[in-house]
Amino acid sequence: MAGKLERKTFNKPDEVRPFKDGKGKLEVVTFGGHTFGRGVFEPGWRWSEHVKPIAGTPSCQAAHTGCVLEGYMAVKMDDGTEVEYGPGDAFHMPPGHDAWIVGDKRCVLIDFTGVAKYAKPA
Repeated sequence: MAGKLERKTFNKPDEVRPFKDGKGKLEVVTFGGHTFGRGVFEPGWRWSEHVKPIAGTPSCQAAHTGCVLEGYMAVKMDDGTEVEYGPGDAFHMPPGHDAWIVGDKRCVLIDFTGVAKYAKPA
């Protein structure tokens, strides 16, 4: 039996999870057993300041896989390794990291794997 075609838009997400201090949001859509997110991160956003109070963990414990649509984000792993991502980059960020926006423009990305509990109060 074939599956059915489905369509949702991030313009009307199933859920919106705001970050602390208005520094952005995660827009979430779920279907077919998968949860996807569009993250909008404003200049000055940093995981350790704007999501850590929601997550309650010392570093981000979600694994993220996706692509950057606009802007730049730097990610530093707990072991000190660091990478900067920008428009057109596909990424995988394993658990155990901090992240922040680079520059004075917002960063927008699509996350295919690390969304189910991200920035969601326990």
